[in-house]
Amino acid sequence: DKYDIPEYELLKCDITSSLDIKKTIKHILSIENHIDVLINNAGIGITGPLEETSESDIKSAYQTNLFGPIAIIKECIPSMRDRNNGLIINITSILGYFGIPFRGVYCATKSSLEIIGEVFSMELKKFNIRVVNIAPGDFKTDIISRRIDSRENNFSVYKKDYLKSIKSANKHVENAQSPEIISKLILKIINTNNIKIHYKIGPFIQKFSIILKRILPDKLFEKIHNVLVPNGKL
Repeated sequence: DKYDIPEYELLKCDITSSLDIKKTIKHILSIENHIDVLINNAGIGITGPLEETSESDIKSAYQTNLFGPIAIIKECIPSMRDRNNGLIINITSILGYFGIPFRGVYCATKSSLEIIGEVFSMELKKFNIRVVNIAPGDFKTDIISRRIDSRENNFSVYKKDYLKSIKSANKHVENAQSPEIISKLILKIINTNNIKIHYKIGPFIQKFSIILKRILPDKLFEKIHNVLVPNGKL
């Protein structure tokens, strides 16, 4: 479907800077007087064995994927509360529902955002501010080019398994569907009153893995996972 997109001003905002966030929201409110919808789509990938992932890279990933979104939500709440209306959409990840070797920090940041979204949903309900978490699987974006590779060195004991895992992950992204599918879901959510808190969107096997984790014993799920991931099935 084609939509008529009105002209709009692009604003530069560093999601890791609380000052930038405050200035950006203040600027928008000075022009529009209110904010109807906030979509937290900023994010960064990070890969590497947990043992070798540097503290600075972990902090950087959390700053972009969690602390920044929380900060911008907090800046938008007062305006939404004043109008007794608002919609906050967090783009999380299917990987926020389970851990994947060599992507542990990324999984953890997205899992944290899922929980934060749930709590905001409960706390803001009385102000008619709705909060939605959309958890995408693999889609064809430029996340590979911006990803943090946090290996300690090329002589890592994890090198062989790590490179195999990342090669599989890259192939998934390169062959994935267009993110336009997600944009259509977002538009549908914006234009409907009957919305859910959680949406999962992506390849069947990735969404089905969430169900398997809920119903299978932990060690059995881990065994299945250890077969699917190295062989490019997840």
